[in-house]
Amino acid sequence: MDYATLKAFKPSEYEDAADGYRSMGNVAQAAKQHVENTVAAGMRKTLQGDAAEAAQKQLQALAKNFHYIQTECGVISTAFNGFAYDMAAAKRKLDTAIGDAQGCTVNEDGSVTFPAGKKPGDEKVADGGTVTGSAGGSPTSDALERQAANIHPNPNYGKAMGYANRIADALKEATDADTKWAPKIQALKADDDLTVSVRDWTDVTSDTGGVREAADAYLDTIKPPPKNNSPQDNANWWNGLSQEQRDAYVSMHPASIGALDGLPSAVRDDANRMVLAEARGAAQVEYDTWLKKHPEPTRHTDYINPMTGTIMKGVKVDSVAWKEWEEARKSAHKSIDGMDAIQNRFDQTGTKGLPEAYLLGFSTEGDGRAILANGNPDTADHQSVYVPGTTAELGKIEGDINRSVNVWRSADDNADGESVSSITWLGYDAPDSVPKDAPFEHYAYDGAPALNRFLDGLETSHTGDTAPHRTVISHSYGTTLVGAAAQAGDLNADDVVFAGSPGVKVSGAEEMDVPKGHVWNEEAEGDVVPDLGRYGHGGDGFRIPSDEQFGANQMTTDTEGHSGYWDEGSKSLENQALVVVGKGEDVALKPPPNPLTSEEVLRSK
Repeated sequence: MDYATLKAFKPSEYEDAADGYRSMGNVAQAAKQHVENTVAAGMRKTLQGDAAEAAQKQLQALAKNFHYIQTECGVISTAFNGFAYDMAAAKRKLDTAIGDAQGCTVNEDGSVTFPAGKKPGDEKVADGGTVTGSAGGSPTSDALERQAANIHPNPNYGKAMGYANRIADALKEATDADTKWAPKIQALKADDDLTVSVRDWTDVTSDTGGVREAADAYLDTIKPPPKNNSPQDNANWWNGLSQEQRDAYVSMHPASIGALDGLPSAVRDDANRMVLAEARGAAQVEYDTWLKKHPEPTRHTDYINPMTGTIMKGVKVDSVAWKEWEEARKSAHKSIDGMDAIQNRFDQTGTKGLPEAYLLGFSTEGDGRAILANGNPDTADHQSVYVPGTTAELGKIEGDINRSVNVWRSADDNADGESVSSITWLGYDAPDSVPKDAPFEHYAYDGAPALNRFLDGLETSHTGDTAPHRTVISHSYGTTLVGAAAQAGDLNADDVVFAGSPGVKVSGAEEMDVPKGHVWNEEAEGDVVPDLGRYGHGGDGFRIPSDEQFGANQMTTDTEGHSGYWDEGSKSLENQALVVVGKGEDVALKPPPNPLTSEEVLRSK
């Protein structure tokens, strides 16, 4: 970059452009939310049929376009701020060098002209001249310049050379910044069409990484989140940032922001939806690549009668090769299934009054993580947090999401106008199988701190005048984790509901860190999982909450088996909902077992 360009450069123009893109991103975000939560949700309440479904697809595409615009505008805004920051540093060096060059003239090419002068004791006045500086001097070159200045008869020569070198350093710094930023900014462009493809979202990931790397100096001016990860400390950090700093951090570190307990739910949702969109694009590209490498084999083959060994005409069955391929294909597609289930929940907003969804956590690492709320927990009068059990993972999260949806509907029906937020919390690595992994307690103790932080974060981010009523609902191995969370620290809940529990790592309800009488349990007819704890891997100090000695309120159930506790319209579900909205007195309880008569006691002996 030449002297005249840097001298005339105005960082504020790029900062203003950054503000403009940030404002455009905010407009796109508002438009996306309006399309999803007002227009589309309103149509779901009142319209049905093929035309309505077609309109919904168009609205979903429009919302995705707005989301893409919002995300890219955030990246562009940060890029312009980063470029302006780097250039402003170079310009400050130039302006300071020019200001210090008193008695000399800085020319339009960056050279410095010095006046005539003489050293003390010299009789002759030495002529003035012009020098051109060099950037990035070495110890050897600096020593040679000092020697030349000492030898030169004009004392102004050394001063002019110093100014010229400082100018050259500033120009080099500006040139380096321009060279670094030019390809990053040029890459920030979308395809010339109206379709946001999976490739577009993978480009967003690339763009974000490039800008984040280039903008390191600018981003270093933003204080990072606290390392101890306390929800209150996280909230204090967030509240201490300017809006520009918040937007830059969300744009460059969406996964980090989305994972910070204690931040507003709307902020976490916004960040995690960016992560979800980019992850969905990457997963689709990976899956398409897998399909190209593993073409589908012939599916149908002749059926051979096992009794006669002859081919039965007209009868076809799936080939072994195709069955193996299909299992591998399903595995390759599993993470996409989970991400699509989350998106489907977004798209259900408004259906039968279902509120807006908030994505409070998301990651594809390992088996995947996802935390999804029905309704804003920050403003809800009642919160429920559902912790799933063995085999829970991102690829299978649809069923867990639906359970929390059913809890919300039933709780909303019983809330007497108060607001409810029901949350699916898949924030831990659940055991993959019952016989292989479920007997081990480390899954529970590994996940317990994350659950406690999340519950504390709900308390921190809540904005209502009064604290919400919070219920933790858990299923199967999830009950073991909740018990471990109670052992690990204060379980920030008012009520705890267990369903199909094999054991909770504590010996009684009084150890669950909730008020007396606020521990509830459901064991349905035909649910064999509690027996795994009773007769299997219990051990000392380990009780099944279905046992009378544990001290839990035993709720009636009208469902069967291990997975029916959330069946729509069931008493099992309604009992949970009544606890969620603080109506424990209305819960239907199982009658206590009849005490044995003295005659029956003697007979039993």
